[in-house]
Amino acid sequence: MKGNPPFLDGALHRDARVDESLWTLEDGVLHVTLAKAEPGEAWPCVVEGHAPLSEDEARRDAQRLLLERFQHEHPGFDFSQAAVNGDEVPNARTFLGGIGGAGGG
Repeated sequence: MKGNPPFLDGALHRDARVDESLWTLEDGVLHVTLAKAEPGEAWPCVVEGHAPLSEDEARRDAQRLLLERFQHEHPGFDFSQAAVNGDEVPNARTFLGGIGGAGGG
């Protein structure tokens, strides 16, 4: 935006798949959707140097990633009302054999 420093002027926290990422401009709002190169990987921030997620936000994001993985691996089940209990959320990339491992995917 004019008069402000660039918001996205920095390196991404991790690699993204450019061919599966996109941006749109709707009603003056820029929407950026990045496809992570490593599905299920939690990013503490999108752009290096930006504020990281709070502990609660990081836990909710880890829960969301885990439930998305389960939904992808078991498309016949509905995980929309599922919840992950406890303070420690398993890593979606490695839990139960990892993505594409023994757990499916």
